[in-house]
Amino acid sequence: MTSVAEHGGPTWVRTTLTDPLVLPMLRELDQEYTTRYGQSAHGELARYPAAEFDPPHGVLLLLLEHGEPVAGGAFRRYDDTTAELKRIWTHSAHRRRGLAARVVAELERIAAVRGYRRIYLTTGPRQPEARGLYLTTGYTPLFDTNADPETIGPLPFEKHLADRASDVTALSVATEGKV
Repeated sequence: MTSVAEHGGPTWVRTTLTDPLVLPMLRELDQEYTTRYGQSAHGELARYPAAEFDPPHGVLLLLLEHGEPVAGGAFRRYDDTTAELKRIWTHSAHRRRGLAARVVAELERIAAVRGYRRIYLTTGPRQPEARGLYLTTGYTPLFDTNADPETIGPLPFEKHLADRASDVTALSVATEGKV
């Protein structure tokens, strides 16, 4: 586990799915998906082997406040130039503070440092908050936004990171070993 405080504030932690700190995230995601879709989310949460979220191709981040996880997320390799965001989460007691957008931005930064040039993700049709997050953070919907989300199924989005490549190049050597 690697951590770095943000100017005395919340701490980013790179960790693994087996870390006990990840349990609140997994529990709340399971509860959220089960409530919204009416079936156990265990299969979805276990769909990918834990190793897919490990470096060098993936990462799992938690944002800690006072040592407790308040937000998190991960990415895995989708293809040679694309990272796929997964498990974007904000603790139910800490929502509406912009934490998910911070998680997405940090995941994008790390993905760019690792050489990815595109982010891909899907979110469920019954997750309007997630849809709104991705639209407001610059993701392009790969579906008809005027259609009923229930008729589409998983809602795919993408974002090209090439515009950030010059900003990231200068940071890559200094930050890859850090959060």
